[in-house]
Amino acid sequence: MSDRIQTEPAPGTPSPNAELFIRAHDLHKTYTMGRRTLEVLRGVSLDLQRGEFVALRGASGAGKSTLLHLLGGLDTPNQGEIWFDGENLAGFSDLALARWRNLKVGFIFQAYHLLPELDALENVCLPARMARVSAPEAEARGRALLERVGLGDRMDHKPMELSGGEQQRVVIARALVNAPELVLADEPTGNLDSRNGEEIIELLTALRVEKQTTLLVATHDVKVAARAPRVLELADGQVQR
Repeated sequence: MSDRIQTEPAPGTPSPNAELFIRAHDLHKTYTMGRRTLEVLRGVSLDLQRGEFVALRGASGAGKSTLLHLLGGLDTPNQGEIWFDGENLAGFSDLALARWRNLKVGFIFQAYHLLPELDALENVCLPARMARVSAPEAEARGRALLERVGLGDRMDHKPMELSGGEQQRVVIARALVNAPELVLADEPTGNLDSRNGEEIIELLTALRVEKQTTLLVATHDVKVAARAPRVLELADGQVQR
């Protein structure tokens, strides 16, 4: 028997045999506003392993949100390719891409984007209902997730009746309701005070392990980035090596 001591990798760290899950190659994104052209991404390439927890750090305006939107199929690059579990997103029809987003990707937005006329439970259940999950099953999922994020007694409250931290917990539950393989979090603590921000990151990291999902968090906060085993720096439209 070998005397070599086997050590476990830190949670969120891919093993040497980890499966390549997402590959983005040479992504460019330019926006035209009137006569002005704004080049946001200038040849971004990155790989994510399945189950990995990665932080994408950069200053405001560095292109973090744009990159997350491309990786999540909310926008398309002007140049470059995105491969998700062996499939090129460019080969999807609009309908197939919408269904892929609904089933495979969970989005956590800084601005929440909760529907004001729906209560917390209805907001969480919405992606499941869009995926044609039955109403009883969607409600069961939503209730379980809201209980897990600490909002068991706030399910019938509408967004305006919830604090910022509570709204972000609803958003996290909504992102997970279809058991996505990838969760993209865009400045998830940006609108929160330090205590609520820390609680949200603790919750996200715990849920990533529980749900066995891949997590990419865009942040300008050094403390948030420090929670991830791997940090990518985005500056001047490129990932810094």
